[in-house]
Amino acid sequence: MDRLPAIRARGITKSFGDVVALDHIDLDVPQGRIHGLAGPNGAGKTTLLGLLLGLAVADSGRLEILGTPVERALATPGGVAGFVDGPGLYPSLTARQNLAALAALRGHGARTAAIDEALEEVGLTDVADDRTRGFSLGMRQRLGLAAALLSRPRLLVLDEPSNGLDPAGKQHVHGVLNRLAEQGNSIVLSSHRMDDLEALCSEVTIITTGHVVFSGPLGELADRGRALDYRMLTSDPEAARRLAAETAGIRVVDDTGPRPDARALVVHTLVPALDVLVDRLVRAGIALRELAPVVSPLEAAFLALTEPQEAGR
Repeated sequence: MDRLPAIRARGITKSFGDVVALDHIDLDVPQGRIHGLAGPNGAGKTTLLGLLLGLAVADSGRLEILGTPVERALATPGGVAGFVDGPGLYPSLTARQNLAALAALRGHGARTAAIDEALEEVGLTDVADDRTRGFSLGMRQRLGLAAALLSRPRLLVLDEPSNGLDPAGKQHVHGVLNRLAEQGNSIVLSSHRMDDLEALCSEVTIITTGHVVFSGPLGELADRGRALDYRMLTSDPEAARRLAAETAGIRVVDDTGPRPDARALVVHTLVPALDVLVDRLVRAGIALRELAPVVSPLEAAFLALTEPQEAGR
């Protein structure tokens, strides 16, 4: 089995005039993984995705995709597909006609079976003959994914593929991406949604102001010893509040969410102290009916890494 990484980038820089979009970026994406790419607006994510798709070339550094050095624009090796800034579609054509046109542009011809299979895979069979000018944002994103799947790529590069999807559509797309990864394909997924990254990615790279501030396993990012706010629902809110106030390392905070719940207890703490509190609740005969972070550990880590530098670009 070929163990070359799907992507290996070292010291990648890219500027547009006086604006430095990427500043010595390193990136490794193993085969068969879904790798998340996150960062605030203007961080350089779109520029990096464009380099991976061959839409531009780096000013300096070394980029290898599927084992092949990429040294000029439009020179990515075969087996790479995807979209950035949303898929480009012909609004006057149907979904099926759009895919046929794209297949023809790529030199594959109008392969009816492959087009039908791609439409079915993303759940658009029922609207295959509808013109895309009437498609919602989520439907256009799914058609863009179908277009990328036409060539059966080994590396899929996707920019906000869940944008505009309803819960059922998002679940469907997640299923498609997970199946592709299980089959050994590699996926780079850019998203502002931490829940998408948590649900799909085994690894994540966070970029801010053109610099990588974290790259590694998702669990390593979330488990960095940060205190978080946790929301608890118990059978006896007042008793639970008293126990929380008496537990070392626990700070009781007000529930300032959009719909404060008088039954909810919100505490700010690290996991070890939270474990002690849960044990004390159980020993006191207080039922714990719900326990969850107010902000996910991944989102908290993301904010901690990016907020101090976000004003840079």
